Amino acid sequence: YVMLLTLSPYTPTYRDRVSPPGVMIRPYLNGFTIAFNVSQPSTWQPYVDSMHHFLTAYDDKVQEEKNIECVSGQYFIQGGNESEEKKACQFKRSLLQNCSGIEDPSFGYSTGQPCILLKMNRIIGYRPGAGVPVSVDCKVQKGNESDLRSVDFYPGNGTFDLMYYPYYGKMTHVNYTSPLVAMHFTDVKKNYLVHIQCSLNGKGIINNINSDRFLGRIIFTLSIGK
Repeated sequence: YVMLLTLSPYTPTYRDRVSPPGVMIRPYLNGFTIAFNVSQPSTWQPYVDSMHHFLTAYDDKVQEEKNIECVSGQYFIQGGNESEEKKACQFKRSLLQNCSGIEDPSFGYSTGQPCILLKMNRIIGYRPGAGVPVSVDCKVQKGNESDLRSVDFYPGNGTFDLMYYPYYGKMTHVNYTSPLVAMHFTDVKKNYLVHIQCSLNGKGIINNINSDRFLGRIIFTLSIGK
């Protein structure tokens, strides 16, 4: 009990070897295969519903009420006592543009051009990229490169802005919403299983360990039928 009293409930005691971040995608319903037929709405509607549900916390009005506008391109380092509530930067779903679900409520699934969201795992105190924003790219993991002909990234050029870091933990960073990168697969081979790997790129990022498919990268399959 005495030893427990020496531990902080706000930050880990030892942070000298912070692991590089893993990543996850949304929607995530039936494993890492996203399969649907454009002509059958019942096959893609669950993905759309999942996306809208996930992005509720990112609604522009919600972000404006709870969080603040921050200076882009630099870490948002907050001092003071570690028990003080920290401010969080706004990440509005409108930043996701064509993948926001605002103008196109189907997130592209109704036209066979689906959007998939990528988020980094939260790590207390971690400052990704060593001063340079971490970016995302996608490629065919196995198969013909021409199976994936075009991907658009939002916001901007598909980077995680520095202003959303560091993360201070759920006890004090109560309104924190993880930044996202939207991947809009605008030209994928139809009626075919396309194995895709999307990776983080930046200083300190590890994305090439074969035994860990979530460390700095994620592998999933797209199957889009007509």
